[in-house]
Amino acid sequence: MKALLSVHPGGPDTLELHDVPSPQPGPGELRVRVLACAINYPDVLIIEDKYQFKPPRPFAPGAEISGEVDMIGPGVTGWSVGDRLLAVCGHGGLAEQAILRAQDAIPLPAGCDPIAGAALIFTYATTMHGLLDRGHIVAGETLLVLGAAGGIGLSAVEIGKAIGAVVVAAVSSEEKAAAALAAGADRAVVYGRGPFDAKEAKALTEAFKQTVGPDGAHVIYDPVGGDYAEAALRCIAWEGRYLVVGFPAGIPKLPLNLALLKSCDIRGVFWGAFAAREPLQNRKNIETLIAWWKERRIQPRVERLFRLDQGATAIAQLANRSVIGKVVVKVGT
Repeated sequence: MKALLSVHPGGPDTLELHDVPSPQPGPGELRVRVLACAINYPDVLIIEDKYQFKPPRPFAPGAEISGEVDMIGPGVTGWSVGDRLLAVCGHGGLAEQAILRAQDAIPLPAGCDPIAGAALIFTYATTMHGLLDRGHIVAGETLLVLGAAGGIGLSAVEIGKAIGAVVVAAVSSEEKAAAALAAGADRAVVYGRGPFDAKEAKALTEAFKQTVGPDGAHVIYDPVGGDYAEAALRCIAWEGRYLVVGFPAGIPKLPLNLALLKSCDIRGVFWGAFAAREPLQNRKNIETLIAWWKERRIQPRVERLFRLDQGATAIAQLANRSVIGKVVVKVGT
């Protein structure tokens, strides 16, 4: 089989397409023929050895796939060869075949697109956990979403609206604002690209405050970090919840006096650890997402589609933060 491998740490240009032996499933595992693999920010980090998990090399990046079962390991029940599924597998998705634990596989509903399905679980399950389990958002509250036109940002816009929140999308261009509004956002604010000097940071704070309204944002969903974080925190509502999701713009240093003055919470959102520690609640969240997807209350936006031999380009395009929605590599048919 063909696999796009990380053979030594580095950027997307270090990835190499190789022919490798087909993997064999062990006890409790499935081997799947990969249909599509969505690209996420951890794929940028894992090949540079900057992610929480560092698999031994060589390995194929790609944590989120749709696939079709083609071999079943010992002890696995409930699956048959030919069944289609969705899964988050950590790495290994940028290959023609992948191994995953049967317990991590989610049936792909009949008639649902495997390309869109490959772009569903990682971002939407992270956001579902963030907004509900960590943010405790309820209908009528105001939600500010940073990076609202990326894959995870659009998932927050859609889930926020599905819950009944007032959604404010913060984005870096008018094109991205249009995408967030089309996904259901009530209002949008366009910011510049950091880092910001003191005057620019103050202007960004005022823009956030004006857009969320005088009561502030009850929940802030931040998958961006960097200089945007403090400006967003300054517009939080009394007893609001600031959700820390990711740092593509850099890890911010937040002044904790703001948390005191607003009596607000700063809460981390680590979906992978949550899924491992609370698999039943995670499965319940995903079942809700699947139902919403079938009802078209949410719909992953696949902005760009690549071949397996273009996987490095797909990762590079996600890394430069220019993509609206998700980037997906189509592997099989």
